[in-house]
Amino acid sequence: MTAARPSRRLIIAGCLVGVFLVGTWAAWFFTIDDAWITFRYSANLADGHGPVWNPSGDPVEGFTNFAWMLWHAPFAWLGLDLPTVAKFTSFAIGLGILGMLLRAAHRAAGIPGALVAAGCYVLFLPTYFHITAGLETVAFAAVVLRSAIIGVRVLGGRPVRDWEPPVLVLVAGMLRPEGVLAALPAFGVWFWRARRRRAARWWVLGVLAAGAGYFLWRWSYYGYPLPNTFYVKFGNLGAGLTWVLETGPLFVPLILLTLSLLVRGTTRPVGGLLCAVVAATYLTYAVSGPSMDYLHRFAFHAFPVLCLGGGLALTGIARRGLVAGMAVVPLLWTAVAGATTAGLPVVANYGPDLRRAHVAIGEGLDVARVPDEFRTLAVSDAGAIPYYSGWRSVDYIGLNNEAIAHGADPTSLVRAARPTVLVVTSGTPRVPDAKYGLRVSEAAPGYAHVAAVHMRADYWQHVLVRPEWADQVRSAVGGTVHAAQRKYDPGRYELTIDRWLDRLRGQLPGL
Repeated sequence: MTAARPSRRLIIAGCLVGVFLVGTWAAWFFTIDDAWITFRYSANLADGHGPVWNPSGDPVEGFTNFAWMLWHAPFAWLGLDLPTVAKFTSFAIGLGILGMLLRAAHRAAGIPGALVAAGCYVLFLPTYFHITAGLETVAFAAVVLRSAIIGVRVLGGRPVRDWEPPVLVLVAGMLRPEGVLAALPAFGVWFWRARRRRAARWWVLGVLAAGAGYFLWRWSYYGYPLPNTFYVKFGNLGAGLTWVLETGPLFVPLILLTLSLLVRGTTRPVGGLLCAVVAATYLTYAVSGPSMDYLHRFAFHAFPVLCLGGGLALTGIARRGLVAGMAVVPLLWTAVAGATTAGLPVVANYGPDLRRAHVAIGEGLDVARVPDEFRTLAVSDAGAIPYYSGWRSVDYIGLNNEAIAHGADPTSLVRAARPTVLVVTSGTPRVPDAKYGLRVSEAAPGYAHVAAVHMRADYWQHVLVRPEWADQVRSAVGGTVHAAQRKYDPGRYELTIDRWLDRLRGQLPGL
């Protein structure tokens, strides 16, 4: 009997890892445009300019993931492809999350608990798009989960290394500014138990000093206490309520199972801790309504903690029928909710769409015969286009522009800058009168329209150029766009799951 149990655990773990590998492969082509914002800062840091948007400009913090940006800088210095580095990093961390869920849930609730915790994680289709997106989403979720597991260990009377809880708070805060809140509940549980140990106090003081130094340096270097993006994206209470109402139904069974831990006295402390971690993680988003929340990206930050709560809810339940019901419902619900979530057709096809539009435009600008002093660009999608072009860029949405983020008129700012190239997003093959606060005709009088690049259904990028450089940009961008349009899903722009599945079938011989 004892020999069979490890074998069964290995079979279950092997099946879950297999699902994880297939899911990651299916989403591998996806990279979100925002990831290239971070990569541009990493590349500039690697080149010796510091973590800046434009090497010659005033420092602006147009990213919210300082540690993630820092991680990619050495790879940029080595000349490696940063999206690939980000994908493999998140893949390794994602496997780590799977291992943490299996181990922690199995220890408390046996195989059924491990199956629920790890099964919900691997069956949730958005998991894989967050792994391959290029952002810090999975890394941050791993830190939040590890923090919660540390708290569970403390409540169970098991030993914890004194350095780990305070360091997790620091890493969480450097991955995302609101991360400190997410890691605080578990840290508080640990410190209350460890407060009399000298080593614990020294670690806390050391991390406090490091965190304060990092925060003060950021404030001094960038001029504001929070990243520039917070002033653009956060603070909308109505949007926060909408976010809560849209996110809640996605995880109903896992939320209920986690709350059920509060009912029984034996699991109440653990349930209280996990609920506190989830609430602290979601608090910022619930009062602000984050934008760019593709496939519930911000909800994913505490999703593994909810998976753990669902698994731990099976602790001590002896009735097999009840255990089976408590296991099947969250597994099926999470799988169906993830596969039917809004925005999946857009994201599933986003990779080739971005390659044949944004990346192609950026690569075309890079090879255009325009002197360095005239390589200036204004753009709303401030990711792949500025990154691949290498041009000095005005982000007229304001993520990477302090003046616009704090209320300046984008039209006046772009008109004053008079960039050589202006890229305007549109839902039609025609240049819009206004977009994202930019009044196009006022911002670019006399500019030549050299390209209308089709990205996907109802999404175009229009390239406008100062007349003296129109021929050079038209030729270069036209060539790279033409090649990309022929290579990536040629002739297909519809937003359907079928297009994604057809692409995957094309990668498998004999299908």
